[in-house]
Amino acid sequence: MSVVTQTTPRSGRLPEAVLLGVGLFAGLSAYCLVYLGVGETGIPPAFPQIFLLTVLTTVGAHVVIRRFAPYADPVFFPAALALNGLGLAMIYRVDIADETDRASNQLFLSFVAIALMVGTVIVLRNHRTLRRFTWTSLIAGIILLLLPMVPGLGRTINGARIWINIGMSFQPAELAKICFAVFFAGYLVAERDNLSLAGPKFMGIRLPKARHFIPILAAWASCMAVLVMEKDFGTAILFFGLFVGMLYVATERVSWIAIGGLLAALGVAVIVSQVSHVQARFTVWLHALDNDVYKSTHGSFQLVQGLFGMASGGLFGTGLGQGYPNKVYAASSDFIIASFAEEIGLIGLLALLCIYLIIVVRGLRTAVVLRDGFGKLLVTGLAFTIAIQCFVVVGGVTRLIPLTGLAMPFLAHGGSALMTNWIIIGLLLRISDSARRPATADPLPSEEFLKTIPELEKDESSSTENDALKTQVVKL
Repeated sequence: MSVVTQTTPRSGRLPEAVLLGVGLFAGLSAYCLVYLGVGETGIPPAFPQIFLLTVLTTVGAHVVIRRFAPYADPVFFPAALALNGLGLAMIYRVDIADETDRASNQLFLSFVAIALMVGTVIVLRNHRTLRRFTWTSLIAGIILLLLPMVPGLGRTINGARIWINIGMSFQPAELAKICFAVFFAGYLVAERDNLSLAGPKFMGIRLPKARHFIPILAAWASCMAVLVMEKDFGTAILFFGLFVGMLYVATERVSWIAIGGLLAALGVAVIVSQVSHVQARFTVWLHALDNDVYKSTHGSFQLVQGLFGMASGGLFGTGLGQGYPNKVYAASSDFIIASFAEEIGLIGLLALLCIYLIIVVRGLRTAVVLRDGFGKLLVTGLAFTIAIQCFVVVGGVTRLIPLTGLAMPFLAHGGSALMTNWIIIGLLLRISDSARRPATADPLPSEEFLKTIPELEKDESSSTENDALKTQVVKL
């Protein structure tokens, strides 16, 4: 009888610890550089307390991840931590110029957000349990999306009604994107064969059957309704782009992208011609440098000032603490990208965006190696939410698309976006733990797990993966 020697698989927690040190160093050093850049000497007055709290919080979260998700991807947490720390440094920089104190509140919310990430990793022991809440997630997402329309609860800020007042301003659409990602993943896993194989062909493009076309029409109509009622272009792009992207990944049919693009273009064209607020956003976008638009109320002043700030930063920037980001309205929230571009330059901004790219790519890599169809689509959707949101925000600030009310993940001032995106990091950690966990490290299958085998067989991407999963169960 042959003896097979098994080696202990690498969990990735040591690389995570090293990268967490790099992320902490980036945020704390940026904080000190801002303090020195504005003409002060030494270290910031609260630096020892902030250093101690951040180190303890980071170490505690790392220990919990090591205990409950030992095989999770070691990049997600450090990358998000670095972005969060750099965002806090820039908010502190704008606070100095504006004589405000938003950074203290954002720091507190950061600790709460990291706690939510840790709680997600602890509570959600198996991401596949989320599939049971497919339709519940849809209902919850719709309710969250409609909350700003409730009289007395919703708030209109800068023409967009996407906030609610619960003692603090909260943007429920941020939380709704997780609910919709869960719903889309569950629905598309069940219907992907019908969506990819059924239906007639027209000019080489396979069209879906009418009954399978209803969900995409409903998604399109919902996003257009959001654009009309809440006057928010960014939220509409986020949700419709999320659905079409996940639909393409599930079916591998380019026709769905073409159909989605045509529907979006048609809906936006009609709404722009009929809704004055959306039309004004497009006017600012297309004619930002016109003198009349620049000087008009709710005109292009904010956008143009942001462009001037980015231009003055050049390639290498003015240096942290040495620019004039406060000359732009909402420099620490909607236009924090312009603030960074001015003080760290184009090269620094590209490096910052590369951190987002790393998170998205690692998320897609997790989807590739994952063994179940629902998890593949869910982690893809979560990665898409970060990618699309970055595109919408950066595109608006750089005048690639009209301005929106979305916040840059992890960087911008605002609690709803910060906490939601840290929950997404918790979900990515949990799912990547399942994807990277070797068969020898899996626990004995429970009775509940064995009952799910027929369901998993329908979800798997190929029969080879089904056979591998069955073999694993038999061996255990």
